[in-house]
Amino acid sequence: MDPIERYATLIDDVTAFRDACARPLPSVVRVNTIKSSVGRTQEALNEANINYEPIGWHSGLFKLETNRPGISWPYFHGWLHGQEEVSVLPALAVDPDPGEIVWDACAAPGSKTTQLAALMDDTGVVIGNDNNLGRLSALRHNAERLGVTNLVVTNQDARNFSFNPFGGRTERANRIEAFDHALVDAPCSCEGTIRKNPDAFEQWSREHVMSVVAIQKDILRRAVQATRPGGTVVYSTCTFAPEENEGVVNHVLESESCRVVQWNPPAGFKTISGITHWDNESYDPSMELTHRVYPHHNDTGGFFCAKLEVTS
Repeated sequence: MDPIERYATLIDDVTAFRDACARPLPSVVRVNTIKSSVGRTQEALNEANINYEPIGWHSGLFKLETNRPGISWPYFHGWLHGQEEVSVLPALAVDPDPGEIVWDACAAPGSKTTQLAALMDDTGVVIGNDNNLGRLSALRHNAERLGVTNLVVTNQDARNFSFNPFGGRTERANRIEAFDHALVDAPCSCEGTIRKNPDAFEQWSREHVMSVVAIQKDILRRAVQATRPGGTVVYSTCTFAPEENEGVVNHVLESESCRVVQWNPPAGFKTISGITHWDNESYDPSMELTHRVYPHHNDTGGFFCAKLEVTS
């Protein structure tokens, strides 16, 4: 089955969607405000003769003409980090305050984790977890280069994450009863990465989609359970499949004490509301508060993002 045809009824312009999927993804970097300011970083790019274009909807994002941003000295010194434009949405949706405790359930290689740390002014605690020990080395490397100091790295299966990652060895650990926020950027079928992974559609199968759905549901459920009442959980994927997006959120609404809440990306970034019906399935009407991102709307990859509030 052609995945594009599968989602034709969800897309406003299938031709534009196909054309966007066939184009290479722009090279985008995020300014790391732990080490530098936007203005100072722009000066550094100008001094290094690196051509860039500011992204209008987010002052800390630049499109570069080069696809090798890592060879520049601002990048090497941690002023910049390569991050796909659409992937900055989940941390913005979490919107943590300095001093809070945030769990990033599937953190490696760390783009969103380090973005969370920057949004928190490198205070409080970000618990970056991943079940892949090899990928955690990339998380550690990125955190060190970017100057992140509020990060605790854990290596667990997020589906049954041990509540206290500090192991009860510190006074602070004894004061942690629940997370203020959690981010679940879930492992998925990766359909939305087609612009950087041309084989994504060729390797697609419904069986693979359904195999990851069970994992996604369990991780999101654990995130809701581990977050305090009134706290928020953000769920995101880089896929178009409703089974992995609205279907997962709908399942957790039925099994845990939480609700979908309104969250909108900054002005200038276009999203489409989530759907309430798919393949003879009906989802909670609040799925319309979730966000779908298609490649032809913002010249990005594909994405899904939902924000939940824990109610009890």
